[in-house]
Amino acid sequence: MTDHLLVDRQDSVTVLTLNRPDKLNAMDSALYERLITEIKTADEDPDVRAIIIRGNGRAFCTGADVGEFEELTPDQVERVEQRAGLTYGLHQTMSLTATPIIGAIHGYAVGGGCGLAVACDITIASANVQMGYPEIKHGLVAAVVMANLTKQIGRKAGFDLVASGRLVGAEEAQQMGLVTRVAEEGREFDEAMRTAQDLARRSPQALQATKRLYMDVADVPLAEGLVLGRQANEKMRAYRAEALKTYKTSVKGLAG
Repeated sequence: MTDHLLVDRQDSVTVLTLNRPDKLNAMDSALYERLITEIKTADEDPDVRAIIIRGNGRAFCTGADVGEFEELTPDQVERVEQRAGLTYGLHQTMSLTATPIIGAIHGYAVGGGCGLAVACDITIASANVQMGYPEIKHGLVAAVVMANLTKQIGRKAGFDLVASGRLVGAEEAQQMGLVTRVAEEGREFDEAMRTAQDLARRSPQALQATKRLYMDVADVPLAEGLVLGRQANEKMRAYRAEALKTYKTSVKGLAG
């Protein structure tokens, strides 16, 4: 039986590869569940400093496996709720994960696949990427993924994507804020790995605290965010001395 999610540990980086190339990595329930489990497992491992998510074959991910939807009729309330809960669970898990998650995307990243790419903390896109939310063209709503989209890009740009269903290329995706940066075609994973290895050299306590605080302050008013920042600053006492030592050394190196 084919393993639909490949897990590869490269030093302090866990690489998760969606492996349904014949389905353009469309995600069925089993793949959703496995991805959630493996992200949590990597996050709980103190030796893992970064997580990379990528796709095998011609596409990163084309979203949900619509073949499952044919069986999810309105009378099967429990199964419908369970399926919707998996999308919610994946996005919640990614937001709560202290370990940085990097997306290495190429080809099509559409629907839930676009949502997955946007949910990553850093997203490296191949120059050939096509991104968007075409659900509206099929009489559907880009529902759960919309919450993350509104936090990543402007309201008008986001509404344009979900209301029109149009796809955008790498350059426009970067301008919108859907992706962090664009790599040469076929080089997105190399760039993601370099980024992950760079993050791995940072203090794990500081890096994880940075992600947690960033997520927290993004969702609250400025005054409350400043309070959270002050509280995080006070908690840094545990590793501040070592951090300052490293900082002074790097400054001397730049000056020399």
